[in-house]
Amino acid sequence: MFLFKFICAVITRGLFILVSLTGVWRVTWVKKDPSYWFLTFLFLPLVVEMIITLKRRKGKDYKWFSPPIFLFLISIIPSIWILELHHQQDKVSDPQCSKLDSWENVRKVITLNETVGNKTYQDYLKNFNQVLSTVCSNDWILALHQILLILLIVGKWLLPLGGGVTRDELSQLLLIFVGTAADILEFTSETLSDVKENSPQLVYIILAVWTWSMLQFPLHLAVVNSKKDAEGEEGDQEQSLLSKHSTDMWSIVEALFIQDGPFLVVRLTVMTYFDVFHQMLVFFAIKNFLVVILNFYRLIIICQDFRPSRSGTSRSSPIPCV
Repeated sequence: MFLFKFICAVITRGLFILVSLTGVWRVTWVKKDPSYWFLTFLFLPLVVEMIITLKRRKGKDYKWFSPPIFLFLISIIPSIWILELHHQQDKVSDPQCSKLDSWENVRKVITLNETVGNKTYQDYLKNFNQVLSTVCSNDWILALHQILLILLIVGKWLLPLGGGVTRDELSQLLLIFVGTAADILEFTSETLSDVKENSPQLVYIILAVWTWSMLQFPLHLAVVNSKKDAEGEEGDQEQSLLSKHSTDMWSIVEALFIQDGPFLVVRLTVMTYFDVFHQMLVFFAIKNFLVVILNFYRLIIICQDFRPSRSGTSRSSPIPCV
């Protein structure tokens, strides 16, 4: 069992490094500047964390926070920022490329690599590089976004459970990750496509909000809680609102301040200040608004239900004999 956990921990971090390395390679190819290979130094904290975790914790993750996922985000987010900014600046000057929007186009890209024949390994690498370079930059960036989100979910699944985390909590966390990843991908792909020319401020705002929303993945507070520990304490007769509803409160905080709240602000800014308007933008803005309002409603209900239960507890407590 220990060997299996060890292998899963190593494979997961290896996949993290491989995807981050792909992003750095794409940056160096797009910028045509080998100095961007220095971005690989961002992988060092992930390697150090792997050595420490395997040695001291036998590969197990932590209960409330996942350092490998956080360090993976640190290693790949700068590459995505550079690619997005470069793409927004050079939209018009992009050369003819192959879009991966149909099976026929995908087959054409793949068949370019079948003309190699019996050639040397270096010729094969050059041809493979040519095949990758024919793909449009927008498809490259979208693929990195998709692989990043999928790997965050699969990586969390493969990582050994931290102390105090049950399989039931892990399954709930993975389901939350799937919904969160879908919303984040839709936000970046749809909103960045609405950016007009010469609007770098909007690109920075969208990427900043996207980076902020990605911080949900290293945290486990939306599912993992200490209710069992609190129930086991005999002296803890009166629980506070935060300790009793820690999971609900954290879910509300995520929706209001990390995901749907910032997404709503960005979409309203796009519609009002940058004068962009279409049906899908309005629909998702309404969706974010409903989520924010429903979370405020949920918070009010929790507070109202907590007061009667607390007053009822104080009334039913026995009066000590003198």
